[in-house]
Amino acid sequence: MEKKVGIIGAGISGLLACKYILSKGYTPAVFESRSGVGGVWVNTFQTTMLQTPKSYFQFSDFPWPSSVKEDTPDHSQVLDYVQSYARHFNLVRHIKFNSRVAGIEFEGAADEELQSWELWGGNGEPFGPEGKWRITVENTQTLSTEVYLVDFVILCVGRFSDVPNIPVFPPGKGPEVFQGKVIHSMDYSDIDFQTAAQLIKGKRITIVGNMKSGLDIAMEAAAANGVEYPCRMLYKTKHWSLPDYQPWGIPLLYLYFNRFSELLIHKPGEGFLLSLLATILSPLRWVFSRIVESHIKQKLSLDKFGMVPEHSFFKEISSCSITTMPKGFYDSVEKGSIILKKASEFCFCKEGIMVDDESAVLETDLVILATGFKGDKKLKDIFVSPAFKDCIFGSSTASIPLYRQCIHPRIPQLAVIGFSESISNIHTSEMRCWWLAELLDGTFKLPSIREMEKEGEKWDKYMKRYSKEHYRRSCISILHIWYNDQLCKDIGVNPKRKKGFFAELFQPYGPLDYNVS
Repeated sequence: MEKKVGIIGAGISGLLACKYILSKGYTPAVFESRSGVGGVWVNTFQTTMLQTPKSYFQFSDFPWPSSVKEDTPDHSQVLDYVQSYARHFNLVRHIKFNSRVAGIEFEGAADEELQSWELWGGNGEPFGPEGKWRITVENTQTLSTEVYLVDFVILCVGRFSDVPNIPVFPPGKGPEVFQGKVIHSMDYSDIDFQTAAQLIKGKRITIVGNMKSGLDIAMEAAAANGVEYPCRMLYKTKHWSLPDYQPWGIPLLYLYFNRFSELLIHKPGEGFLLSLLATILSPLRWVFSRIVESHIKQKLSLDKFGMVPEHSFFKEISSCSITTMPKGFYDSVEKGSIILKKASEFCFCKEGIMVDDESAVLETDLVILATGFKGDKKLKDIFVSPAFKDCIFGSSTASIPLYRQCIHPRIPQLAVIGFSESISNIHTSEMRCWWLAELLDGTFKLPSIREMEKEGEKWDKYMKRYSKEHYRRSCISILHIWYNDQLCKDIGVNPKRKKGFFAELFQPYGPLDYNVS
């Protein structure tokens, strides 16, 4: 009998899921709220560029076109690349555009029975004998609603869109008292480039947040207004933003993305010898981190601007908090067209913003909140069942409880792709889609629910050890080879993809190493 798989989202993860599901003979139905494919690359800032080198941001069986010479292409080149992938593999015909998923509801066993199961889905199989998912879809143009029944659901909703993280303020100190305009970076990216340019031109702008979105918007504001109307950037924490991926001429990939670098890290489920080796080699983590830090400090003159972070670069990369510094950012700071201001807390008043306990008002016309997104809320709200809402969210003091960062042990016939982060989300999503397709095809079976939960606890411990307060991001950045090894072993393929001992140990691993076509 034909098995139908519902895929929610036609960003990079959704396209990959569609392609791999098709390869196993299943019938996918992809629901996308926008009018085209591309996910977060559909709406960007004019200056947005790829964060990682393109050799690391690519599909394993679809290389970048030779016409793209840049190592970090701009947003239009990335979108063209993603859309070309969708056309090349004829995926668009399976996508229902302008289709917003209002909710998903499992039709099968009652909540009490689900909680009593020892195996995922009751029988350890990806497809239950009776269970179905009911997907309620709203057409964003006609506002009509349609319901689809599928045998399996893949959530590819991402975590960096749709649900903005808006700070909460005491009564009388929020945006409602401000006479100017307040928007989120998501609102800024949603408007066309010409309208965005008009919005910021000739205005006193304050940007809250100094991660990638904040940096990009600040550069656009500085270019538009110069020193006449300098852009002010409020930040809580100083970050190690990379000026390039060649610290002191050494490719960053050789310091953090080969098997040797992972020997320096304590890993979930490691044995005694690997644990001992990680302890012995741990000083090298400090050395590698200092190499990168000294390069960033020198290249960006961080001492001069008082912007040297208090934490290590290792912590930055362990929590997937790396950003690429836009070219000329600190030149704009030096000229005075960007003003950096540390602020642990801030609130609004009629004329602008007040920070911490200072009495002076920072007069402002436009405030742009580059404060990120609530990815876990977005994931939680898609479920109709309160029990599943609680399951997928898990404890607020633990990382999202997904086995292999894909399967929730207590939610049957469903997978999540693209929520957990890495240094190359496109590569990690492809590995997970390959793994998931083999699971659906019966190549391997999952362990018991309790075993999967124990495995999740090991990964939670790892994430808290290295990502610290950012453990909810479920970052596998510095262990992506170890993680991929687990997927390969499940599937039954050799996890060692290089030729020769030294190549296996020291050469960086990337998408092309896992090309199985």
